[in-house]
Amino acid sequence: MNLLRFDLYETQLWVLGFRWSLGIEALTRGEATAMQTAASILVRGFLPAIALVVTFLLVAYRFGRLYCGWLCPHFSLVELLNDVLHRASGKLSLWDTSPTPRGQRQPQAHWWPVYVLLCAVMGFVWAITLLTYLLPPAVIWGNLVHGSLTANQARFLGIGTLVFSLELLLARHLFCRFGCAVGLFQSLAWMANPKGMVVAFARERARECRTCDAPHGSACDHACPMRLNPRNIKRMMFSCAQCGQCLSACETSQGAQNRSSSLEWVVGLDAVRETLRQRKEDRQ
Repeated sequence: MNLLRFDLYETQLWVLGFRWSLGIEALTRGEATAMQTAASILVRGFLPAIALVVTFLLVAYRFGRLYCGWLCPHFSLVELLNDVLHRASGKLSLWDTSPTPRGQRQPQAHWWPVYVLLCAVMGFVWAITLLTYLLPPAVIWGNLVHGSLTANQARFLGIGTLVFSLELLLARHLFCRFGCAVGLFQSLAWMANPKGMVVAFARERARECRTCDAPHGSACDHACPMRLNPRNIKRMMFSCAQCGQCLSACETSQGAQNRSSSLEWVVGLDAVRETLRQRKEDRQ
């Protein structure tokens, strides 16, 4: 859709459906001086890129992996595949050592082919998407529909589909935690800010967690799509996607017992106090 891509055919950057020129063509045609071209590259190239990165990191500094939890298409796939795998095996990851209870749901073997097929299909879609960042989408989809892909296009789609399918099948949580540069830099910015938004846990009410989702255990642990313990200290929540599912689960389970949620968002000085309290408890 030309929202953000670089076309190798035209050697042209597309942004939100428009050609984004740096002014180099005017220099080659003799219509601009070297200084004018340098200024155009600075204003239309470097400054917007720097502004975008700085804004992105400032949001992460304040709110953490907000992009991951609310806008990232990969995280949406993680949630979808978690649910399908849970229907098949009762687990949210192939590497989980024990099932994750969710209501009265019981594993059903007929979901296994759906899970594997969904990983393969989404891997194929992602491979096409990655290729169309560099080549016109109309060309790739047209060649695919008419069976006229070039050897290089077919090779790229084949290898890309295999890699993405295996990642979604086996390592989607590991990729989110350690392999995604976008997520990693958001986490680093967030960890550097003691006032950044965190999930605070009322530790004086920890005993209530024993009956939170009886007989299964704590509902928040089972709700986290990143396989984290939401009641843990901030430095152990490095890859938290700020999706808020743990808070929703806590509110639901505690509300069923006429109790208020023991998890809440805090930011600013409240987040600092939460961190200081965690450090004090660690020393004790």
